[in-house]
Amino acid sequence: MEVLLVEKLGDRDWEALVRPGRRARPGTEIVFEGLSAEVVDKREDRYRLRFSEPVEPHLDRLGHVPLPPYIHRPDEASDRERYQTVFARTPGAIAAPTAGLHFSEKLLEEIAAAGIDIARVTLHVGIGTFKPVSAERIEDHRMDRERYEVSEEAAEAIRKAQRVVAVGTTVVRTLESAAIAGGGEVRPGSGATELFITPGFRFQVVDALLTNFHLPRSTLLMLVSAFAGRERMLAAYEEAVCEGYRFYSYGDAMFVERAIRLASTAAP
Repeated sequence: MEVLLVEKLGDRDWEALVRPGRRARPGTEIVFEGLSAEVVDKREDRYRLRFSEPVEPHLDRLGHVPLPPYIHRPDEASDRERYQTVFARTPGAIAAPTAGLHFSEKLLEEIAAAGIDIARVTLHVGIGTFKPVSAERIEDHRMDRERYEVSEEAAEAIRKAQRVVAVGTTVVRTLESAAIAGGGEVRPGSGATELFITPGFRFQVVDALLTNFHLPRSTLLMLVSAFAGRERMLAAYEEAVCEGYRFYSYGDAMFVERAIRLASTAAP
């Protein structure tokens, strides 16, 4: 069986995905080497597991890097470094925010030397990142909840900034969610967001965005289209396909500036 840890619910309890799910009925005990977990509950495709002891000390020994599903090979030791951003500090994300993979410590030093402030925020990418929009009406698509945190230092830097450049859609969701919670201003604190950004959304914080190329029918592509404008994105993707740009996690990136709209409304 394969257990993908999604979110910590308590000292020993985790929300998880389990494959094959038919073997993980409530009451089932899953035995690992030196560790076990009981299936406490199942709701839709999510399982609540209660481990025999805290699982974190066992992860390096038993765990594997959860590579994106379109990488068709087992994980390797090098993936623990390669599929990780230079910004990473706090465990909790289900996947790497891929725009951050374009940065190195050296590049960050060069950015700082150019007089550009770097503010760090946290958003724990959820499993919904890989969930395509299948609803006929985008208003009917339900976003999975993701946890975020903005420090006092980061909030102050963002409030003072003349121009905010977000590295990745995760940063956009974090800052715009924090601004909504703060009544239009990014304030420090932590919370959870189910914000689904679609065309018509009113951006309050982010002025420019560095992001990878995303898949059709994805919430990420809809966010970028809302940010830069649908026609501009169609033209950019046509150029990317014609020029052989790479998509997916280790692919190419683009820098886009926010489209100006005379009227817009926030998505629920």
